[in-house]
Amino acid sequence: MATGEKKIRKKKKLGSYPFMSVTFSIFMTLLVVGLFGFILLNATELKRYIRENVELQVYLKKRTNDSELAKISKTLSEKSYTLVKDQIPQIRTISKQEAAEEFMRETGENFVKFLGDNPLRDVVVLKVSESYHHPDSLPIIEADIMKYSSVFEVAYEQNLIKGINDNMTIITLFLVGFAAVLLLTAIILINNTIKLALFSQRFLIRSMQLVGATAGFIQGPFLKRALWYGLLSGLLACGILFLLITYINGEIEDLSQLQNTTNMGILFGGIVLLGMLVGFGSSFRAIRKYMKLSLDELY
Repeated sequence: MATGEKKIRKKKKLGSYPFMSVTFSIFMTLLVVGLFGFILLNATELKRYIRENVELQVYLKKRTNDSELAKISKTLSEKSYTLVKDQIPQIRTISKQEAAEEFMRETGENFVKFLGDNPLRDVVVLKVSESYHHPDSLPIIEADIMKYSSVFEVAYEQNLIKGINDNMTIITLFLVGFAAVLLLTAIILINNTIKLALFSQRFLIRSMQLVGATAGFIQGPFLKRALWYGLLSGLLACGILFLLITYINGEIEDLSQLQNTTNMGILFGGIVLLGMLVGFGSSFRAIRKYMKLSLDELY
């Protein structure tokens, strides 16, 4: 008899939730959100990586000497449209002698001896900052470079850059749209899970109201438990996600280069914060709802 009474008291403890079901439901939802967040971050970094490796070739006139080559290279390195990475302008020069040696090394033919002259030109190769990867910006850059008297031609893959911009825009819009839908679905799932978990507490909440308990006194235990479950679920999701990311990085070569500590920290922090905020908000809404229902509606 005492054991039965103990079970009843434990079941009706204010603020209690079904631990396993609530935690597991929130954990699985946060894990799915985290996986998609990881995909979205990698897609964003991949877009940046592709754009950072698009190059412009600036061909100089044949009579350009080494000092002029160095001067034009230094001038272009100071331009706002030249990509700077780790405080280093992403620009390099290829002299016509170096180009000829590279060509002969690859083909095994001495075309300079055959032609009696080196027909190649000195080249300055620069990478363009991502903010200038618009169709209207590149012609402006080309016109700016062509103002220098030592420049013969500016070459870049216009169709390739346009294709990259168009495809990346479509992919980004799709991923952001899907992320919004997934986030909304996650919030609804967590909300419904907690709402169902609190359903068994509705009569206890009414009993506390009848004996004069304040709203804060009734809500406090539920909200604290919701924050704790959200935190625990978020930490579990982060732990499993970290193991999955480590495994994927080991299976896919160079994938880790698309990741950085700051973005991953934001992702993991966002997962934990989402679990706590949604758990707290869902509990608050559910408790407020049950506190306002009439006795007939409770049944």
